[in-house]
Amino acid sequence: MSISLRHAGVLLSALLCAGAGMAATEVRTAAQVGTEPKFQADERSGMVVGICIDIMNAVERVDPSLRFSGHQAWQPLARIYSAIDHGTQDASCGLSHSPERDKKYVFVGPPLFTIRYHLIARVDDPVSIASWDDVRKLEPDGVVLANRGFAGVTVLEKAGVRLIDASAANPQLNVQKLLARRGRLFFHRSPGLQATLNRTGYGARVRILPMEMASSPLYFVVGRHLDPGVVERLRAALQALEKSGELERIARNWE
Repeated sequence: MSISLRHAGVLLSALLCAGAGMAATEVRTAAQVGTEPKFQADERSGMVVGICIDIMNAVERVDPSLRFSGHQAWQPLARIYSAIDHGTQDASCGLSHSPERDKKYVFVGPPLFTIRYHLIARVDDPVSIASWDDVRKLEPDGVVLANRGFAGVTVLEKAGVRLIDASAANPQLNVQKLLARRGRLFFHRSPGLQATLNRTGYGARVRILPMEMASSPLYFVVGRHLDPGVVERLRAALQALEKSGELERIARNWE
């Protein structure tokens, strides 16, 4: 059911009033390594910033009864999964649906933002890609690099790409491998893709191919151990932020 901006404002006010009289509930999380601009280190302060930090700050403003902790500590995705599975963390910001995740975790709507996947090539490589057929036709000289443990690997597999190298854990290593000709293409996502490539130090030596190969909405994911009342408060805050346009504004700021 759609909600008008006026009703969104009423919901925001109700959440603020309700949260003002409640003790803050801690929601334990972490900053996921290698996911710029979802999470990234601020060059000046060294603090973790990014889309998810801005969203968590906005949730806390909307519902002061919710307080996130742990989001200044970096962790790889596998460790985040393990911590949620063991109940030592509660939530992770910005994950996509998958059969395995759907079985284990609770996805708290609405979508936070949408990621768009592109292929990256060396600037001296004239390769042109208009479809997944073009990628498959590059074989056997068509190894596609991807980040280990990330949803992009699943996207490649579903597209029928057979030559995938997902041994590297972050964009910098994959860009280095691309320049060393250990792969023909690197598969990564936007928003903030060019800035991510620039931070590797090799942004001028690679190019983003224009074709959008896939897209996926990202969500807050919480463990099934988290109190259902807390989950519903988080859901209500995110719905209010969506209806007010704040989620869209946050994502746009990091393009």
